[in-house]
Amino acid sequence: MPTLTIRPLQRAEMAVALDWAAAEGWNPGHHDAAPFHAADPQGFLLGLLHDEPVALISAVRYGTDSGFIGFYIVKPRWRGQGHGWALWQAALARLAGRNVGLDGVLAQQANYLKSGFKLAWRNIRYQGHGGAVDEPPALGSRERIVPLASLPFQALADYDRAFFPAERSGFLRSWIAQPQTQGLGIVRDQCLIGYGVVRPCRTGYKIGPLFAATPNGAEALFTALCAQVPADAPVFLDVPELHADAVALAERHRLRPLFETARMYTGPVPDIALPRTYGITSFELG
Repeated sequence: MPTLTIRPLQRAEMAVALDWAAAEGWNPGHHDAAPFHAADPQGFLLGLLHDEPVALISAVRYGTDSGFIGFYIVKPRWRGQGHGWALWQAALARLAGRNVGLDGVLAQQANYLKSGFKLAWRNIRYQGHGGAVDEPPALGSRERIVPLASLPFQALADYDRAFFPAERSGFLRSWIAQPQTQGLGIVRDQCLIGYGVVRPCRTGYKIGPLFAATPNGAEALFTALCAQVPADAPVFLDVPELHADAVALAERHRLRPLFETARMYTGPVPDIALPRTYGITSFELG
């Protein structure tokens, strides 16, 4: 059996990761390469046999004590030969000493438990469609929806910090700057109290993140983001199952559940603003 060579994925090779993810049915964004690389330029690991890429994983470092694993893929013809395990061990070694999260398919939960991961909650992917609604929710008299581009970036980064276990401004700056991507925020008295982003994917569009102080604010953002895309286009939203208001939002707009993932961590569940999280950013990076 040839030895697997493992090295960081280069920026020019990020298309490989996205194409493999698309082949698995994960529906990545058309322009995800730039923000994913910006999150941690050394955070994607490629496994090669005789210079042929056969396996991939992301092991992204955030701050000094957090990490996230995603993109765990072995090409079908090379599965069952130990290459995925070797890459998995390399990813865990890169994130040693950190509280590591992942969104795993339910069939793999038992394997992740063996590696020290514990279930925190489940995320459900819902599908609906774009287009404007006849009666969008009314905002409070002091609230308004504005383009994220009209706000100081630091205000956005400061607000986002409550929803993630570590600072991620490099990723966030690139995330909202993707081509054909719309970012909207809710402000009250000049203060940001919620925001959401919709981006084009291989199929349709994904909304993520979707953060808001109130259910009404979340619904106002959701409908405003849906109005940014064609009425016949599929729209996807990844919702924390234990957030009842977020599930109710999806059901109220007749989104149908497609599948779910297990959000798991090696350490304590991070103290993040889950009660204000109506849509997570991505299954791949948290």
